[in-house]
Amino acid sequence: MNRARLTKIGLGIASPLLALAAAFAITSLVLLAAGDPVWDVWSQLLSWPKTRNWANIIDNSMVLYLSGLAVAVGFRMNLFNIGVDGQYRVAAFTAAVVAGEAWLPGYLNTLLAIVAAIVVGAFWAGIAGVLRATRGVSEVISTIMLNFIATFLVAYLLREWAVREKGSNILGTREIPEGSRIPNIGLGDGVSQIYGFIVLVVLAGFLFWFVLNKTRFGFDLRATGQSTTAAVASGVSVKKMIIVAMLISGGVAGLVGLPILFGDAYTYGSTFQSGLGFAGIAIALLGRNNPVGIAFGAVLFAYLNEQSNPLQILVGVSPQIVAITQGVIVLTVVISYELVRRYGVRLEQWEVARALEADRNDRNDRNDKASEVPA
Repeated sequence: MNRARLTKIGLGIASPLLALAAAFAITSLVLLAAGDPVWDVWSQLLSWPKTRNWANIIDNSMVLYLSGLAVAVGFRMNLFNIGVDGQYRVAAFTAAVVAGEAWLPGYLNTLLAIVAAIVVGAFWAGIAGVLRATRGVSEVISTIMLNFIATFLVAYLLREWAVREKGSNILGTREIPEGSRIPNIGLGDGVSQIYGFIVLVVLAGFLFWFVLNKTRFGFDLRATGQSTTAAVASGVSVKKMIIVAMLISGGVAGLVGLPILFGDAYTYGSTFQSGLGFAGIAIALLGRNNPVGIAFGAVLFAYLNEQSNPLQILVGVSPQIVAITQGVIVLTVVISYELVRRYGVRLEQWEVARALEADRNDRNDRNDKASEVPA
């Protein structure tokens, strides 16, 4: 049993390592083909960041981690939620409006805004869930369409309700009062800080692990994702699980923009960070839908993003090479997981064949000994 467990862990680790090695090799070939200095690029990307850079990496990791968790909920149910980008947009905008209006004092106002973001994100994803459960509409198509609707809806509401910053053409919601902001946490140098929202991010990761692995609901969700036939046979309502899974996925997606909102921006405007939802797909794949693996994937992507910023100045190479690397990681991770999965299946077949052969030899030995005994 210990050997089988170690083999499973080894295969699980081998998949992302193989994907990263392949991505490293392919990116190096792209650099060579473009005539760029390969060694200088990797020296910059793999150099040890300064404290302020680590603060940026951790901050970016938080939003990417939440995005990866949101996608992973759908993946565990065999649902492809591509709508995280739209879900976190409408949720962050709602949270900014609620917090900016300051209907409640202090952190009660913060809590109200967070709950509003979760509810709105869940509602936006729930639309796709209901369409899938009742009409058989693919969640891939519906969530893509909802992304476009969310983008234009938020842009329209900004024009209608937002205020214009003094001396600027940037539109934004009312600023969150200081008493409702989440304090940042200082790092070792006394200057750099990370979002205080990290506490809620860690809590979200723990709840993801606990609910999916330690509760009956999580078992039903995973069972339905692996085999709807088996789930129906055991009394699970597949339609209900589809809707609930999308609601949870959207609720987690509603948290994606909140670290930035409550720790840095304090308002939702036309310059609010976008594109966080699509990165979550790659991170969930890289992390194999495991909260710890997703954390490593989020840190890796945030690290590459931060280290790519000075590439143009120091090395003379476009920082878009990191986007190529991340895209290659997405492709190689799918291929490597399939290769490792097939190798794992083949390994199990060898183990079973070896066990059967040993059992057959043992029976033959006993039969031979029995035949040698005189009557």
